[in-house]
Amino acid sequence: MSIRLKRVYETAAEEDGYRVLVDRLWPRGLSKERAKVDLWLKEIAPSTALRKWFDHDPAKWDEFKTRYKRELDQQSEAVNQLANLVKQRRVTLVYGAKNTEINQAVALKQYLDRDFS
Repeated sequence: MSIRLKRVYETAAEEDGYRVLVDRLWPRGLSKERAKVDLWLKEIAPSTALRKWFDHDPAKWDEFKTRYKRELDQQSEAVNQLANLVKQRRVTLVYGAKNTEINQAVALKQYLDRDFS
């Protein structure tokens, strides 16, 4: 199992493997050609309400992860789809957030890692 994380605005590389966009909204100012996304799995992204509540506030990070985990527990189809991809190949979760340490892709990777550790 190999899950990597990368901002969608960074140049795609062969070692990324299968690139999955995990944002509910398409990244601003980025063409589909430049993004080089293999799958846009918007169903796995945090709900609009949760995304707006979190607003990338570091003080809300732990609570965000708890709430997002609850949402992911209700999205078994999307989670299973992603988990099956991860079992088959290297997957890079791509996201648009500027903060590389506290964002939904980091929380999602932590959520998936519990299934593969």
